[in-house]
Amino acid sequence: MAEAASIPQRGSVLFRIVALASALALGACQSVVPRGPAPIKRPPVSRPAQTGPAPIDQGIPADTARHRIALLVPMSGANAGVGQSLNNATQLALLDTRNERIRITTYDTAALGAAGAAQRAIAEGNRLILGPLLAEDVKAVAPIAKRADVPVVSFSNDASAAGNGAYLMGYVPGQSIARVVDYARGQGISAFAGLVPNGLYGERASTSFLRSVEGAGGQVVTLQTYDRATGSIAAAVSRMARNSPYQAVLIADGGNNAAAAVPLLRRGGGASAKVLGTELWNSDSSVTAKPALNGAWFASVPDTLYRQYAAKYRARFGTAPFRLSSLGYDAVLLAVRIARDWPLDTRFPEDRLHDRGGFGGIDGAFRFGRDNIAERALEVQEIRGGTTVTVSPAPGGFAK
Repeated sequence: MAEAASIPQRGSVLFRIVALASALALGACQSVVPRGPAPIKRPPVSRPAQTGPAPIDQGIPADTARHRIALLVPMSGANAGVGQSLNNATQLALLDTRNERIRITTYDTAALGAAGAAQRAIAEGNRLILGPLLAEDVKAVAPIAKRADVPVVSFSNDASAAGNGAYLMGYVPGQSIARVVDYARGQGISAFAGLVPNGLYGERASTSFLRSVEGAGGQVVTLQTYDRATGSIAAAVSRMARNSPYQAVLIADGGNNAAAAVPLLRRGGGASAKVLGTELWNSDSSVTAKPALNGAWFASVPDTLYRQYAAKYRARFGTAPFRLSSLGYDAVLLAVRIARDWPLDTRFPEDRLHDRGGFGGIDGAFRFGRDNIAERALEVQEIRGGTTVTVSPAPGGFAK
């Protein structure tokens, strides 16, 4: 476990970002990140002899001046880099908000197990859990936290993990697909094609794509799937050509596979089709460097505040943050805002998470729907000349 800093730091560049993020709410790569200096070893302290039973060490001492919040992330193992980046982000958020009413303790889900981390966090008096990162860990933590009336604000984007007291802050693919389809439809595109990988992600992307196109008044003229075998994408593109022409094609995959598919599409039935991407491109910094994707559209959380955050993060920790570390920062902003009216030593007011006016953060405005999944205000970006250009800005908030 690690205690996150809660000492105010004046002169913070990102404090201005926090103020702007708060105004957004209506009403209401793989690198090792420094873990800080090693703890100072002190000589043992002599204690008077005790005649009765030894007191039980409860772990972390009681804190009567601050709210106890747990951060459950992997601090060791394969995902340690992501976990450390999320941990660092929460520290920055506490510093930038100059908040003295919240105390965050980090629990290593890789070392303790997700269930074990949750049990320890609850036993030590935490009233809100931020994390875990992975959907399977959220599913393990949720029932434990639910029994203790402790809400879970996780970083997963797997809709199946939402509910039962668990909330999802991750970027859900269906939302990004709906946003880019709506934009394309507004640009006069009515005939769509889809190219999606086999597997759970592809199934969900396909369902969202079909619903989004239908809802926007367009038509899906062809939808083809592929697997990871050599030649599978080429075969799928060949099948698509039988139903050409189409005006736009969604490639529900990361930048590498999307860039590999575009030349095949150009030689097939999609010579002039606009390429559409998903939320996977939001966290893939390589997409702008792929000439095949020049001119493509994809929906994303706004990047303006994230770039400022990333600069501040690099200056403090000496390395670039993981893109989704902003979820940790924004989760703290959410907790800070709710903590203004949260009496000390009481349960977290879970109903406040359903504020229809939403919350603001580095990643723009968001709110939790009835399904406990974060609905986000997304922008549409176009890859252009090695960078991205916003062609449709994100709305600043939500109508209640």
